[in-house]
Amino acid sequence: MSITCIKDVIRNINIVIGCPIGCTYCYARINCLRFHSTEDFSVPVFFEEKLRLLEKKKSRAYFLTGQSDLAYWKEEWLEKVFSKMEENPDTQYLFLSKRPERLSLKKTPENGWFGVTVTSSKEKQRIEDLKKNVSSGNLHITFEPLFDDIGEVDLDGISWIVIGTETGSRKGKAVTRREWVYSLLNQARKKGIPVFMKEDLLGIMKEEEMVQEFPSSFLHTEKQERIEL
Repeated sequence: MSITCIKDVIRNINIVIGCPIGCTYCYARINCLRFHSTEDFSVPVFFEEKLRLLEKKKSRAYFLTGQSDLAYWKEEWLEKVFSKMEENPDTQYLFLSKRPERLSLKKTPENGWFGVTVTSSKEKQRIEDLKKNVSSGNLHITFEPLFDDIGEVDLDGISWIVIGTETGSRKGKAVTRREWVYSLLNQARKKGIPVFMKEDLLGIMKEEEMVQEFPSSFLHTEKQERIEL
């Protein structure tokens, strides 16, 4: 099969840069330091001038928290972004958080996708916090970097999952095991949930084992539609 890079389908728009969580494996902090995007990555900054980028039609899906965490966005930032999203109903916008217990989103745009990052079995509560605190028909989970066997997961109400391993050369870098990936894949299959294995799993997974499925609303080209669930 032809392996797809997730960024070729879901493009990044970093309308907020900065996150106070401080994960040891955070690539966004490294990028911020390298490119001097903000003075202090631990303090989120809203780049209002980037709102115009939400009108772009080059992709059907955009990821808006590649260098931030939704839980630390100010309410006024959310209002402005949600308003712009509603002007572009055919485009999907994705958000992720590691602190869903801080969220309280009772009304969200229909084209918004709200998810949590779960890296280990100790973090499964985040899924329940997401369901409790975010009212949306588009909830998703990113299991990346996958540090251990997550075990049984309550996937009711989940519309998509992404699985990946740690990249880079960090000392003590985690290595995902294929049986952990298969456990999540099999659970999602039972619920009919599309699964996307990120390209960095190659080497852990054989090419013919890679599953790369997107929600249908993310796709619009003939090539992309061939990998739709």
